[in-house]
Amino acid sequence: MPEKFISKENLKYQLTAADAYVDHISPGDDVTIECEIAYNGGLVTSLESVVTPEDLRFPYFNPLTGPIEVKGAKAGQVLCVQIKSMQLDEFGLTGLMPHSGLFQDWIFQRQPEFTRFKPIRVADGIIHWDENRRIPAAPMVGAIGVAPSFGGILSIDNGEHGGNIDVQEVAPGCTIYLPIQVDGAYLYIGDCHARQGDGEVCGVGAIDIGARVTLAVEVKDRPSRMVWPRFENDTHIGVIGLGRPLEDAMRVAYREMIYWLADDYGFSEPDAYMLLSSIAEGRATQIMNPKSTYVCKVNKEFIK
Repeated sequence: MPEKFISKENLKYQLTAADAYVDHISPGDDVTIECEIAYNGGLVTSLESVVTPEDLRFPYFNPLTGPIEVKGAKAGQVLCVQIKSMQLDEFGLTGLMPHSGLFQDWIFQRQPEFTRFKPIRVADGIIHWDENRRIPAAPMVGAIGVAPSFGGILSIDNGEHGGNIDVQEVAPGCTIYLPIQVDGAYLYIGDCHARQGDGEVCGVGAIDIGARVTLAVEVKDRPSRMVWPRFENDTHIGVIGLGRPLEDAMRVAYREMIYWLADDYGFSEPDAYMLLSSIAEGRATQIMNPKSTYVCKVNKEFIK
């Protein structure tokens, strides 16, 4: 059983070192963290919950549990967060809203009836989309990060500290590496999804859901050229690039992967660059946040 449970009380809507810690964890400890569904804390409590656009108060999206102190963590190091398991609630929500998603206002000017919210039952690893369609759940953590080096960054945004990254690989079996900006790390987590398609194209397009996330942390020396979050699982290493326009996020991800291959796997930078042209797996995992997310990942079989 996990050694510690941290409840979703005193939810936050920004990542900052100005908040008091809600709890603390030590490297090596298992902890289960309770995460609220990503709609103004307490707004969605069951499949019968009715949500209207007027209920959603910007910028109160993606309520986060935290900040959590990581004992011994120092600015300039890297926080390694191993996602061990996720236990989902039995109700989720997806939807459409104006001013959000791939088409922005274009689709809504022509089809205003598209503004809607869809409650969805999730049970026994299955998403019950409607009476006929059943989709396997693929749980993931949408927002995870540490405090930025100064000020605060909204929970709908992201950056070098992590935040609202919406990467499907950040799931059970994954370790995400976050550059620590301030002593204590100030870990925040929330915005869990039962499943998300690449791009999260309709804006509120993932199946948002409350969850209990069991994880463990380690603190390590940061690689000299690591600036952006990285991740690793049994089969791949990956870099998370964040920015706008989308091409900038892609450039960040591929540049950081070249550095990783050169610094840790013995490639020259030109060889790493050419190798990525042949083996890289890249995609936009979301285009709806203030900064888009682009992932570059490499199968470990090709870099042994």
